[in-house]
Amino acid sequence: MITGTTPTLTLPLKGRESRGTPSPSGGRWGWGWFKTPPLLCAAVVACLLTPPSILAAELRIGLSGEVTSLDPQLLASQPNLTVARHAFESLTDVDAQTRLIPGLAESWRAIDATTWEFKLRRGVKFHDGSDFSAEDAAFSLQRPLSIKGSPGGFAAFVRAIASATAVDTHTLRIKTKYPYGALPEDINSILIVSRKIALNAGPEDFDAGRAMVGTGPYKFVRYQRGDRLELARNDQWWGKAAAWDKVTLRVIPADPSRTAALLSGELDVIEHVPSADIKKLNINNNLRIIQTTSWRTILLHLDQYRAQPPGITDANGKPLGKNPFLDLRVRQAISKAINRAAIAERVMEGLAVPANNIVSPGVFGHNAALKADAYDVEGAKKLLAAAGYPNGFHVTLAGPNNRYINDEQILQTVAQLLTRAGITTRVEAMPMSAFLGRVRKEETAFALLGWGSFAADLALRSLVAAPNPEKGYGAWNWGRYANPKVDALMEQALGSVDRARREALAREANTLAMNDLAFIPLHHQVVSWAMRAGLNYTPRTDEFTFAHHFTPR
Repeated sequence: MITGTTPTLTLPLKGRESRGTPSPSGGRWGWGWFKTPPLLCAAVVACLLTPPSILAAELRIGLSGEVTSLDPQLLASQPNLTVARHAFESLTDVDAQTRLIPGLAESWRAIDATTWEFKLRRGVKFHDGSDFSAEDAAFSLQRPLSIKGSPGGFAAFVRAIASATAVDTHTLRIKTKYPYGALPEDINSILIVSRKIALNAGPEDFDAGRAMVGTGPYKFVRYQRGDRLELARNDQWWGKAAAWDKVTLRVIPADPSRTAALLSGELDVIEHVPSADIKKLNINNNLRIIQTTSWRTILLHLDQYRAQPPGITDANGKPLGKNPFLDLRVRQAISKAINRAAIAERVMEGLAVPANNIVSPGVFGHNAALKADAYDVEGAKKLLAAAGYPNGFHVTLAGPNNRYINDEQILQTVAQLLTRAGITTRVEAMPMSAFLGRVRKEETAFALLGWGSFAADLALRSLVAAPNPEKGYGAWNWGRYANPKVDALMEQALGSVDRARREALAREANTLAMNDLAFIPLHHQVVSWAMRAGLNYTPRTDEFTFAHHFTPR
């Protein structure tokens, strides 16, 4: 979906041809006055008609999320991957609709249920001029399990791999520990590093640029933590040459600051346009906005493993005798108490679609028959009373205030809605980095998270599966929800190399988890980019912002 206007370029240049403007000598502007050869005049005019930033071939992008590391295998967060994917690439890639396409691997096939073969692209070089080979690919698939101090995230994508072997320079063979049909999607999340350079490198070497040597369309120039990453075009890249000689990725989490930088001309593009600014930017003839429904589901995790979770009390501040979230009726009450339509229309100002799926429409395994719970505050109160909480209880709802579209406003709105239903809710909103620290210390029992995935079974594996470090399950299952039936269906789906069968199983597992309210789904984001009118970009379901995908119009 594209909104906005496409203006006619008007240049405020006194020297353009005009019969009504006098020249300095008292005559009229015209070609005769310049006394310049016609071909040179044509060249000058062509330059004048070209936007300045196109001439300079520089693109300046405002990113919305905090970048914590340039190591492409340290923490699987979208802001980190956004910057990393400018310099590094994966074996499999995805298009703007998250469909698998070739990356550094030109093709792949399942030889049998536990053996995959990948044919690698020839003629690919790292930024230092060395050749990319199957040895680099095999090393990159093993490295996430060996990084010291990793906050986690990438291990889940390689847990199923028993071995990765270079058959020859351009052939990689992967053996999995068990039948595993999701391998091509998983390894899309593993960016390929140079074995020679990364073997003894740590995250600090990537941040300093010493190890920022990939095969991607841009090379590292300079990094200022918390501010910007500067890149230069890789003219030896195997893909279609990027339009921009230089790219600056600015990290600006504050929405007003990001919008102001675009309006002032300091930036050419911003991602995650604040909903409050959409109308203002949309009527600006010098700008255009593009949008699409994101793969990201905004959801609420509930503690479902502790007898007395932190932040849950009675009206007097005393711990409850049991954990209310363990009762399906309480989870149903919370879901009914939330007015998703109002959040989508008012809080998100149209930048959301009410959700009752683990993945958004169009994503592998989505079940269109599942409908979001209707707002029913009286029904919520009845369910609470039936569960033994006629007077409700008190909870603390935690979440980030600088990561997702209007995240703090969502937290405050949910709190107000739950309080009306009898669940008195206090909000703790904080920067994403601090929030994740709280979660890792298990200090939260009710928390907001956003999650995007290529497929329902992959999302279930991270968000819903009973935690199993050996298999990489449940890495983001903060509430430690556990349902053996969901896990069994998910494993059957992941184990199938027949995509039709796999999707049917994934959809069934998704349906079971949502009916059991493994978590409370709120909405799927609508993601927006705002940019100069002279730029083109295909909006991506996965929300990524890639400089090499922008082109002059």
